[in-house]
Amino acid sequence: MRSRSVTAAAAFAAAAFGAAPALAHVTLQPNEAVAGNYFQAALSVPHGCDGTATVAVRVKIPDGVLSVKPQMKPGWAVEIKTRKIEGEQPKLHGKTITETIDEVTWRGGPLPDNLYDTFGLVMKLPDAAGKTLYFPVVQECEKGVSRWIEIPAAGQKSDALHEPAPALRLKPKAP
Repeated sequence: MRSRSVTAAAAFAAAAFGAAPALAHVTLQPNEAVAGNYFQAALSVPHGCDGTATVAVRVKIPDGVLSVKPQMKPGWAVEIKTRKIEGEQPKLHGKTITETIDEVTWRGGPLPDNLYDTFGLVMKLPDAAGKTLYFPVVQECEKGVSRWIEIPAAGQKSDALHEPAPALRLKPKAP
């Protein structure tokens, strides 16, 4: 009888946590947002690298995201790299935008392997409903690096990737 309940419990745990491998990756929470709006999201870092603490989290901001503000975190320094905007210069709050944030890096911590934390971003999303934006992340640890940078090819499912980049699906505005 005991072996049946252990087996049932194991089956339940496997079903309930069937998506657990996806949770082991750095993810963007929430992973859906309304296109063209301002949006607050957090990169969730659930573990370190091979048992060692995280000491840096670096995220590449996708094209089309014009305004980004990273969250300040006690014990972490924030580095911001910018890039020039090519082509037509967009306007934001009545001002012409010629550059945008290309990459944000948090350094410090350390964030122990057995704990998790989030790294926040506020951003202005492009008006591109139906598009998925990818935020490649490099996680540096005391020993080792994890690169959550894979972007699925057209028609490929992201769950087929070994180290998928955090993704954000843009939804249409309500009618």
